[in-house]
Amino acid sequence: MPEENHEDKQYPVKSLHDFLFELEKEWTKFRNGTLIGLASSAVLFIVVVWLILRIRHFGLGLVDFVFLIIVGVVLGYAVYAMVAQYRFLNKWERRIGLLLHMEEEMMSEKLSDNKA
Repeated sequence: MPEENHEDKQYPVKSLHDFLFELEKEWTKFRNGTLIGLASSAVLFIVVVWLILRIRHFGLGLVDFVFLIIVGVVLGYAVYAMVAQYRFLNKWERRIGLLLHMEEEMMSEKLSDNKA
């Protein structure tokens, strides 16, 4: 007869409550990191566009011009991606907050039912 393994399975989180609590704690860090990255990428993008427009005055060659164009495209995409990430975080922040509120209400109802 095969032996059954009665060891507890390891789950990524102990409960939905723990998951939501950890997520709420980390959410602000994610959003602030996105804002800092967005601001710094936008400033760098503006500098690169300014350099592209002023390239004749600096006497830079064709290789430098192509490099600046590539950097501008990459920074432009980075700004676009961070704006999308920030919108995503704002949208889900509200949903996670509602879920936390619902969970707190359910927990308080369950506790009051157990006392009665």
